[in-house]
Amino acid sequence: MTIINYIHIFATMKICHHCKKEINLENFIGRQEQCPVCGADLHCCLNCTFYERGAYNDCKEPQAERVLDKARSNFCDFFSFRLITSTGEEKASGAKDKLESLFKK
Repeated sequence: MTIINYIHIFATMKICHHCKKEINLENFIGRQEQCPVCGADLHCCLNCTFYERGAYNDCKEPQAERVLDKARSNFCDFFSFRLITSTGEEKASGAKDKLESLFKK
């Protein structure tokens, strides 16, 4: 395996939680930053590394304050944008969302 192939396999990207499109923002994600494609808030729990559905307050960071609306921007100091590897995780995430939407009432 060449170095170019290795880098390609493990390249990471930022994906919007709402439209599932890649975000090409290299700088700090501020509280009022929005997705250039769909306009969804980017500094929100659903885009955070620490977000885990089912965990206490849906967050793996024990010191973070409770946030009720996970899709809206917030003031959390622990926010770290979730990086997705290009090895197919985004496809699995999309498939899971479609499956969950089938069983919503």
